[in-house]
Formats: sequence, structure tokens, C-alpha cells
Amino acid sequence: MRPVARAALVAAVTVAADQAVKALVRSTIERGEEVDLILGIKFVNVRNSGIAFGMFSGGGVLLVIFAVAALAALLVFFFTHRERPLVWLPTGLLIGGAAGNLIDRVRESGVTDFIDLPAWPAFNVADMAITFGVLTLLYVLEGAPRHGARRRA
Repeated sequence: MRPVARAALVAAVTVAADQAVKALVRSTIERGEEVDLILGIKFVNVRNSGIAFGMFSGGGVLLVIFAVAALAALLVFFFTHRERPLVWLPTGLLIGGAAGNLIDRVRESGVTDFIDLPAWPAFNVADMAITFGVLTLLYVLEGAPRHGARRRA
């Protein structure tokens, strides 16, 4: 399978999973409600009108424009580096995560977050995809650790 097809598949699966879980949360947990799970972890139904961790709350159209610009930059990067091993994986995760949250912003003027860890802002599947996408992109850019190369004293 070609890198473009792989990235598209990862993005599609990410968006589908994100939107399905958010729909389930919205249909089973009232907005503002908390359901205790274990060790302080809760399921919640909250709206985030900002970006990560609620920053720039109320940014509205400006956040949508920023997200579209970031996606465009990611696509330019991907198409200029698509032959690089594994670059399709972080690209798919980042596009899928950004698209999942963008769908919420356009449809509901805020992103549905539902996983609440102690001392951490609530987040969702798209946020996890974006986080793993950034980490994977760093790995792709930096390359695998080289165990054979040792410094001589």
C-alpha cells in the first residue's frame, strides 16, 4: 500500500473512532456530568472551546482558520517527504485528530472531551491521536536510536 493510502486510512479510522466515541459520550452522559471509574479517573462530558488544555478559549473562527492552516502545512510536509519511512503514520494520526476536533468545532462550537485524569485537563480520542502523532513524527524525523555507534574516549 502506498504512503498516501496508508495516511488516508489512518486518518479515516482516527476520525471514525473519535466521532463514534464522542457520539456515545454525548448520548450517555449529560453535559457536565462525571462518572467515576478508578483511581480518580473519570468519564465526563465537557466542551472545550479552546485548543489544548482550554488555551485560547472562545477563539471560534480564528481556531478553525489556524487548524486548517496547520493541516495544510502538514500536507505540504507529507507530500515533500512521503518516501521517508513511516511518515504516513504520524501524518494520518495528526490529520485524523485535527479533523475529528475540527468537526466538533464546526458542528458544536467546541470540542467534546470525556477522559478526565487527576491533575490533567479532560481530553478525547482526537487529542490522543494528535499527541501520538507528534511523538511519532519526532521519531520519524530523528530516526531510530543507533545502538551500534559508540563514542571512543
